Amino acid sequence: MDARSGPGRSWLLRLVIAFSFAQGAVSMARPAVSYRALSLGADERAIGVITGVYALLPLFAAVPLGRRTDHGRCAPLLPVGVILIAGGCALSGTAGSLTAMAAWSGVMGLGHLCFVIGAQSIVARQSAPAEQDRNFGHFTIGASLGQLIGPIAAGYVISAGDGVMARTSALALVVSAAVATLSFVSLWRIEHRAPSRPPEDRAAKVPVGRILRTRGVPAGIFISLAVLSATDILTAYLPVVGEQRSIAPATIGLLLSLRAAATIACRLVMTPMLRLLGRTALLTTTCLLAGLLCAGIALPVPVWVLAVMLAVLGFCLGVGQPLSMTTVVQAAPERARSTALALRLTGNRLGQVAAPASAGLVAGFAGTAAPFVMLGALLLGAAGLGVRGGGGRSAGGEPAGPVRHTAHTPTNRNPI
Repeated sequence: MDARSGPGRSWLLRLVIAFSFAQGAVSMARPAVSYRALSLGADERAIGVITGVYALLPLFAAVPLGRRTDHGRCAPLLPVGVILIAGGCALSGTAGSLTAMAAWSGVMGLGHLCFVIGAQSIVARQSAPAEQDRNFGHFTIGASLGQLIGPIAAGYVISAGDGVMARTSALALVVSAAVATLSFVSLWRIEHRAPSRPPEDRAAKVPVGRILRTRGVPAGIFISLAVLSATDILTAYLPVVGEQRSIAPATIGLLLSLRAAATIACRLVMTPMLRLLGRTALLTTTCLLAGLLCAGIALPVPVWVLAVMLAVLGFCLGVGQPLSMTTVVQAAPERARSTALALRLTGNRLGQVAAPASAGLVAGFAGTAAPFVMLGALLLGAAGLGVRGGGGRSAGGEPAGPVRHTAHTPTNRNPI
């Protein structure tokens, strides 16, 4: 990884390492929370509420945090996020009631939001415009690594105690808290000091409505929502499909890991793909192909065909998140880019609440395969928006201003 856009050429690598631990902790904790809640007597409805609180609570904090970051430093949000993630994980492991479980799940979600807003804003500020696609692609490798390793680690810890779910799920949550604290190992000198803005500039706030009306921002938000919804529903419903088709749970786990590994592979080769196709064509093509593959999962295909489909699907889904970040950043007004990223995360959280609920409703009426057809339609819509809204222009019709970039000033050339 060549993070040329910062002094010392290593800030991006350290950020990816920290994000891997933070995301790994969350990805390990979320299934452990469900198992812990089951051991406390939760039914499906209670687990749905606990899962929803994780996504709902940060909705109220996303825009204020984005505003704060637009007019200040980003780095302080990273340790705050790690502390909240670790605290939410550890306290979920010691909670004795479902109400407490829901509350600490919300704290965990808030911590994840803090970390992601701060980290994405750092990448946006410290990357030259030509480097943003590459740097956001490398940054999201951290999320993919955490999503790949976290659930496997949770399953190992929870199943290692002879079925004593109450004890092993609590242990998994405590271990996830320890994993989160490992992020502190690389959280040093990630953000570069930029020249302070005049007071009148810091006080100016771009209205949220204006940001959302900016060409490119709604498209970026919807594409991100569609891709994340596809990942979440795929993770939730593929085991159900496997049960109906007599596919062993271990095989389903390998198929999901294959999907995650393909996503990592995609982000490693993002730069040459962008050179070959360009951002709009790459985003549109991958969303279109992902939509067709999601709908294809509904077909009763052999396991080896399903594995090929999931590998290609994972590769295609790897494009949407980093390129939607770049789309939003380059389209938004310069002094509202962190707020625009926060709005994108708000869309993600809404998708995490609405998509599973919609999938459950559709599956109840039309069968388990129906949510995958629904996802296909959602991704096809994202492909259409990728064509129409891929260009980034700031609100009011003027071209988006250059990204603030301080990496090549004389005071920032010395390596760390």
